[in-house]
Amino acid sequence: MAFIGGVKMVLTIVLFLCLGVIRLEAQLKVGFYDSICPSAEKIVKEEVSKAVRVNVGLAAGLLRMHFHDCFVRGCDASVLIDSTGNNTAEKDSPPNSSLRGFDVVDNAKSRLEKACQGIVSCADILAFAARDSIVLTGAVSYQVPAGRRDGRASMASEALGNLPPPFANLDTLTQMFAKKGLTQDEMVTLSGAHTIGVSHCSTFSSRLYGFNSSVSQDPSLDSSFATNLTKQCPQGKSNASLAVPMDPISPNLFDTSYYRNLLVNRGLLTSDQTLMSSDTTAALVKQKADNSSMFLINFGAAMVNMGQIQVLTGSNGEVRRNCRVIN
Repeated sequence: MAFIGGVKMVLTIVLFLCLGVIRLEAQLKVGFYDSICPSAEKIVKEEVSKAVRVNVGLAAGLLRMHFHDCFVRGCDASVLIDSTGNNTAEKDSPPNSSLRGFDVVDNAKSRLEKACQGIVSCADILAFAARDSIVLTGAVSYQVPAGRRDGRASMASEALGNLPPPFANLDTLTQMFAKKGLTQDEMVTLSGAHTIGVSHCSTFSSRLYGFNSSVSQDPSLDSSFATNLTKQCPQGKSNASLAVPMDPISPNLFDTSYYRNLLVNRGLLTSDQTLMSSDTTAALVKQKADNSSMFLINFGAAMVNMGQIQVLTGSNGEVRRNCRVIN
């Protein structure tokens, strides 16, 4: 009888955990706006398409903005809030100083307010825009669960401790992603976002000049690649505005060349090349480099998981009328 009672207890615990997972997943819903604002996703896609046609670099910008939003306070569009005289907001913190695409979100929000006033959150706009951006550059489309609400706070001080820095090593990256509920595999997958876009010279110049007391350049950096980078980012020259492609092979195509670059020590950032520093993550890099279809599908799945970090739903938060200002 004790054995049977123990089994019942285990089954009860399993059922409770399953129901908990179901409730968690039910917070967001694919097709959330189908009946209350049917044109929501279409409007966002149109605005993203219009912007990316003019400047393909905005695809990476909008993807990065969604990532930076979700890693600070969760996916609540806090990264969109403007600073005030009394508060410096996330967008004005050093890691976010180069974010691009705010006007694209503004344009989409303006149209959505005319079509469905007070219905579509800025946080959902960011999630839709990130998906639409990478699809335009070659990624596989995926369904975005929606129903996020917007946060009412944004503080620059919270960005530094939550956003993975470009000089992070593997342990730091793994810990930072784990704190957000993301696995090491998802970390390696989401790092593949660096297959598009650019990075400012200041984020990796330490790998080129005065690396440490023993060597001037990071020994994990391919020498010919390093030589090309020094030409694009000369030492001593103000490089605050200088930038190079994250992936010099196909900078505007969402593909697996990012991983192929890592295999030959041509990862641009320390936080990129560090993925090759353990057998486990190196195997994941090779797996993704060798199987483009799998990577693209897994990337969409990882984006969905990332898009559910600490979301506000139901009566929590608000739906901002203007994405830059709390109501």
